[in-house]
Amino acid sequence: MMEKKNIELKNIVEKQKKFFNTNTTKPVAYRIEMLQKLKKVIEDHEEVILSSLYEDLSKSKAEAYMTEIAMVYGEIHEALKNVKKWSRPQRVKGTLSTFPARNYIYSEPYGVVLIMSPWNYPFNLAIAPLVAAIVSGNCAVIKCSKESSHTSKVIEKIINETFEENYIFCVDANIDYDEVLYQKYDYIFFTGSPRVGKIVMRAASDNLIPVSLELGGKSPCIIDETADIELAAKRIAWGKLLNAGQTCVSIDYVVVHSSIKDVFIKALQEEIGLRYFDAVNNDTYPRIINERHYERLLNLIKTEKNVIGGQKNDKERKIGPTIFPDVDFNHEIMKEEIFGPLLPVIEYDDINEVIHIIKEREKPLACYIFSQEKKNSDYIIHSISYGGGCVNDVILQTANHHMPFGGVGYSGMGAYHGKSGFDILSHKKGVVRNKTIFDLPFRYAPFNEAKFKKIKGMM
Repeated sequence: MMEKKNIELKNIVEKQKKFFNTNTTKPVAYRIEMLQKLKKVIEDHEEVILSSLYEDLSKSKAEAYMTEIAMVYGEIHEALKNVKKWSRPQRVKGTLSTFPARNYIYSEPYGVVLIMSPWNYPFNLAIAPLVAAIVSGNCAVIKCSKESSHTSKVIEKIINETFEENYIFCVDANIDYDEVLYQKYDYIFFTGSPRVGKIVMRAASDNLIPVSLELGGKSPCIIDETADIELAAKRIAWGKLLNAGQTCVSIDYVVVHSSIKDVFIKALQEEIGLRYFDAVNNDTYPRIINERHYERLLNLIKTEKNVIGGQKNDKERKIGPTIFPDVDFNHEIMKEEIFGPLLPVIEYDDINEVIHIIKEREKPLACYIFSQEKKNSDYIIHSISYGGGCVNDVILQTANHHMPFGGVGYSGMGAYHGKSGFDILSHKKGVVRNKTIFDLPFRYAPFNEAKFKKIKGMM
C-alpha cells in the first residue's frame, strides 16, 4: 500500500513540476486569487477546524482561534497587502565593474515546496508555511502529522477539494516520512523536533535540496531582582500553559534571582490557582497529544522530590500545572526539551554564571527576560544567541508578521512569517541590465601592462 502511495506521490510531484514550468503560478494576480481562495475555504470551515483541534488536543475555541486560525488569517492578510510590492524587482547599487548598467534582484519561486507540519499547532504550522509558498509563487505538497489525526484529515479535505493536485496537494497523514521525503522537491520546509530535523536534512542533502528547519529546544526565562513579580507570574503561567506546554517557543525553565525566588513561586501558584483551578477536569485545558508523551511527562515528574501540583487525569491524558521549585542545571528534567506543563525553577545569584551555562548548551529557539532595568535585559540579549524572544512578556514574538520567526543552530535554520516567509521561499536572482551605447575595451583580451594598470586603478 505504501509503495502505491509512493508512486502516486511521485506522479503528483512530477505534475507539479510540469505545472510550475508553465509559469502559471508566477503572476501576482494568480497568487492573489489563490490566497483569497485559501482564506475563503478557511472561513467556510472555521467550525470544523475548531472542532478538530478540540478532538486532537482539547483546545478551547478561544485558544484554538487565537493560536491557530487568527495567526493564519494574519499571514494571509499581510501577504495580500504586500505581494505586489514584495514581488517587484529590487534595484540595487552598481559598482565600477558594472557601470553603466542597472542592477536588480529578482525574487523567483523555487518550484515545488514540501511542507511538513507537526501535531502541536497542526493547523497553523501547516497553513502558515503554505501562505508563504503561495505568495512567493510556488507549488506545494503538504504532509501533516498523523498524531493530530482529526485536524490533519480536515486539512487534507479542504486543501484537496479547493486546489488542483498539480498545484497544491495534501498527502495522507499516515504515509511514512521516508515515502514523502525522497522525492525531487525544490525546497523542504519542516517544523518539528531536532531529532526528525536531522533526518529531513540528511534526506535533503542527497538531492541538494535547500531546507528550512523550525525546531525547538530548552528555552529559558530569566527573571532578575528588578522584575514586576506579579506580572511575570501572570504572563509566564499563560505562556507556559498555552496548549499545556506543547509549544516550541514555550518557556522550558525559569531562572530566577535568589532574592525573589520564593515570592515568585508564591505568585505563580496564586496565578495558577486563579486561572487553572482543577485543570485536569477542565474541558478547556488541553490534553497531552498521545500516551507516549503522557507517560514520558509523568516519568519526568517522578524524577523530582519536591513537586508542586502534578495532578493527572489518565482518561483524558491531562497533566495539571506542575512546578519544580528546587531544580539545578544537572537535574534529569534539564536534559531534554520538556514539551508539557512542567516548569523547573532554578535560582541564581550571578547572571554571568547563568549566561555561561546557557551558552555551553545548544542554542534555544526562544529566550524570555523579565526585568525593569533596560541595561540588564540588553546585556542578556547581546550575550545569548537564540531564535527570538521577549522582554517582560512571552510567546508574542511569534505573533508579529513584521518580524522573522525561526531558530538558530540546534533550534533551527531559516525564518518565516510575513515578508520573511516570502523571502525564504524565493530565490534571489541577481540580474545586471547593461547598456549597448558604449563598451570598455580594457576588460577584453589580450591583456598587457597598460590594461593591468587601468583595471587596478578602477577596481
